Amino acid sequence: MKKKQKWVRNLMVATALTGLSVSVVVPGLATPTGAVGQADQPLPKEEKVSVVQLEVPNEKAKEKLLELDIDLAHRMHEHDGKLEVDAVVTPSEIETLKKHGIKVKDTLITEQQWNTRVAERESRVQMQNTLEATEDTIKILRANHYTNQSDTFLYVEAKTSAGDSASTALTATWTENGEEKTATLSRFVDYGEYIYHYFEIPVTAIPKEVKIESNLGGSATSSVTEWLGADKPGKPNKHYVTEFVDHYMAPTELYERAEQLAEEFPDLVEIIEMPNKTNGYRRLAQATIGSTTNTSVVVSSKAWGHEGGNDLLVELKNPGISNNSLEVLTEGNEIVVNLATDDEGKVISNARQVVNALNKEASSLVSATTYRGNGGDGVVSPATAKLTDGLNAPDSVSREPMTVKAIRIGKHRDGSKPGVLGYAQEHAREWVTPLVTIETAERLLRNYAHDGETKKLVNNLDIFLVPTMNPDGANYSFYDFNMQRKNMTNHCGPTLSDPGVRNNWGVDLNRNHSVGSAFDGFVGASTTNCTSGTFAGPAENSEPESQNLVWLADEFENIKFAMNIHSYGGYFMWAPGAYDPNRTTLPRPSAGEEAFFWAASDLILNDIQDHRGTVILPSRTGPIPDVLYSAAGNSADYLWYEKGIYAWNFEVGADLWDKEAKRWRAVGFQPEYEEGHEEAMEFSNGLIGLIKVAYNQVKDKQPPTSKAVPGKGTFSEPVEVSFETSEAATIYYTLDGSRPSFESEKIQLAGTREAAETLTINKSTTINWFAVDAAGNLEKNFNPLGKGKNFNSANITIK
Repeated sequence: MKKKQKWVRNLMVATALTGLSVSVVVPGLATPTGAVGQADQPLPKEEKVSVVQLEVPNEKAKEKLLELDIDLAHRMHEHDGKLEVDAVVTPSEIETLKKHGIKVKDTLITEQQWNTRVAERESRVQMQNTLEATEDTIKILRANHYTNQSDTFLYVEAKTSAGDSASTALTATWTENGEEKTATLSRFVDYGEYIYHYFEIPVTAIPKEVKIESNLGGSATSSVTEWLGADKPGKPNKHYVTEFVDHYMAPTELYERAEQLAEEFPDLVEIIEMPNKTNGYRRLAQATIGSTTNTSVVVSSKAWGHEGGNDLLVELKNPGISNNSLEVLTEGNEIVVNLATDDEGKVISNARQVVNALNKEASSLVSATTYRGNGGDGVVSPATAKLTDGLNAPDSVSREPMTVKAIRIGKHRDGSKPGVLGYAQEHAREWVTPLVTIETAERLLRNYAHDGETKKLVNNLDIFLVPTMNPDGANYSFYDFNMQRKNMTNHCGPTLSDPGVRNNWGVDLNRNHSVGSAFDGFVGASTTNCTSGTFAGPAENSEPESQNLVWLADEFENIKFAMNIHSYGGYFMWAPGAYDPNRTTLPRPSAGEEAFFWAASDLILNDIQDHRGTVILPSRTGPIPDVLYSAAGNSADYLWYEKGIYAWNFEVGADLWDKEAKRWRAVGFQPEYEEGHEEAMEFSNGLIGLIKVAYNQVKDKQPPTSKAVPGKGTFSEPVEVSFETSEAATIYYTLDGSRPSFESEKIQLAGTREAAETLTINKSTTINWFAVDAAGNLEKNFNPLGKGKNFNSANITIK
């Protein structure tokens, strides 16, 4: 059993060491097909990808899996003594894996299923756009008041002509004791059919009338009448509105939704535009002309595809005459290469010669290379190709560099309140994660007027929500290649810049940061393989998307808490996130800081559970290396170590329990929307749980207390001294009788996933110490920078 557990853990570690990637065209892109010295062979055909669950039976199979450079998802699970690993694979990779005893246990999503989900999303978007094109009509079905044994209530039902869209929000306004009151109505849907919006809320005086207004411009007013018949006795339910998303949302829609909220709630919302524009959802237009590696020419436009590159036509032409010299003619958007011929009129130009001629004579329009560094010694065949950037999004999706936006929510957005940051979709294929931020924004704003708990959060905090950090990659995932993980910036250079590798370009934004990076020797990312799924980029913070996060943390120094929202697997994690080849991690948090991470987790994970009972397992909760693997250069580590921000990572999409099969089932990056919706709801609960953690810190003015166990005394042998604290708090101490300060030693963890260390005292000494909690409260109001002596002290005498 121990041996089996060891190799399972080794696979999890080794996964991070290999910089795994998906090869959409051919496995092993780190060694280009057709490179100099290789035999000429047919160009590889593009393959479809699927997300599957692999069953890895033993150590030998595990080693082979690592050699094959397969793109592994976050989820890893042990079942019946075998390791189950979710992976993104092609059919040829599946066949290769079978030869080594690694079989596909389950298919989570195929390209056909992805196309179906995209079509469903597009249908939903089209319906929503139709509904929102004109002002909606509102009918108030009933507006009643009634009194039961404990309180008087106002109850309203209203129906909007745009009710099929979850983004349509209705707000009620009425006068109560001369004061205007407002509340957001809940949307009631049964079995897919929109029924109405409604709310029920206690009132201190019965209003004469109520007005219902829509965010689309519709409105209606009704008098309030008495409801005949008393309500059933009992405590009324708290009126808290949820369910504001009803389909997966692409970047443009996310940002439009953010702008709509800012327009609707100008006193509570502003949009933060980050300074570093993305590269854009754009590519050069390209074509690979030829059928084998040594006879093919790769042509790329100088202009972006949408700026003229897609209009170019390249023809390799047999001129039909003998002894012709190779020449290139350009006219408008057409490039004609008249190939060289011998005295019999046969074509004799090889690929390398055609490449050189194009680069010399048509350099204003195109650049050319041989196929993946091949020598290009084979004679080309006449052919015609129209260049294309291969992008499939409609024209309504901008190809220009995008401005990444954050929704800033708060009554006081001047930096005076502690900040909380939630940011999503660093990895493009994680479609659920942006919905968590949008749902959270809607909840905070639409419950503000009538829910006291929400008002406390918004009034006392500065909340930043970034729906998508990677809009270019997200667009590519929605419209072109659903398994896109990275951004769209191509750092491969000419050798791996043919269109057959287009799904492997980009930088993993969660490996591009400057703390614990692969550039500093930490594992879990690649700095050399530009097609790796965890390619860290050409340098730390090379990508504008990563620079934006750094800018946000620098610009708003009041941010004290952060949540990086990913999927899938159902993990809840924090620093350290990376280790070196010796498995030495970045510095562990102190015992007190670790205790705070765990205490906050208890609140946040309970809130997640409240939605539908989802439990984030203890085995998937904790520091990243302890529950998953090393992730060199991840953004949460940057926020914690560089900026002192308490930073967590969600992996939404916890496994679902299959009661009949008695096993856990993975949900995937893009589950059916019904499941994706539930994940968004429960993790919005969790994100608001983090916001509550921050609020509790705002209100925490109580200094911690601590004591040493055993305390002062005389002992006949060495003693182990531990510390007890009234709350999660860091202990700073000295053992030489000197005054403790923030430069003193801190009580650390005894070991990985262990409690606080104890101090072994084997000779007489004086322990001086103080405690400080996560809110910055110091025990006894001790000032470590001053000269006071109001710290704790214990004399230990060893005889």
